[in-house]
Amino acid sequence: MSSLTAAAINCSLSAKGRKSSTDAMIAVLAEHFADHDVKVADPIRIAAHHVKWGVSSDEGDGDDWPKIREAILAADILIFGTPIWMGQPSSVAKLVMERMDAFLEETDEAGRMPSYSKVAVAAIVGNEDGAHHVCAELFQALNDVGWTIPAVAGCYWVGEAMGSTDFKDLEHRPRMISKTAQMVASNAAHLARLLKASPYPG
Repeated sequence: MSSLTAAAINCSLSAKGRKSSTDAMIAVLAEHFADHDVKVADPIRIAAHHVKWGVSSDEGDGDDWPKIREAILAADILIFGTPIWMGQPSSVAKLVMERMDAFLEETDEAGRMPSYSKVAVAAIVGNEDGAHHVCAELFQALNDVGWTIPAVAGCYWVGEAMGSTDFKDLEHRPRMISKTAQMVASNAAHLARLLKASPYPG
């Protein structure tokens, strides 16, 4: 079984502070990816960097997106982590998706975007319902800019409506979270190996 790498981004709104629930969900996936010989890099907290608004791959002086883009595209798998805010991906997640819009114009001689033959999965947390809606938004956008979405690609947890408990503060991890994370990791690793060995022809 060939080894693979995964990049992880955390689209929490806070730039600093203690570990977030999004970090905790990414860690659950990383734990299961390790079972499939996938090395997950330390998550990149997007809000801790100066990522400019825009739709190009480089928005000029002071833009941290180019180095983040490089790290994401160097990996075989992208773990896209976001909290749910107002039933939607965070504004930081939308910023990342908008920056990836540049891939549409960055094709090779076969018409392939730089994200072609790479796999993306989602790590989603929130205290209100909306995980399916967030998956729908993320996966449509990521697929539009070339990422491949495997079967069972989203691992999520949502707490009680109007509640105050965060995923990172749970005393026990729900059994279905572990079961889903195992499936996400297994399917993503399998698909990434297939695409690495036989990339899309374009």
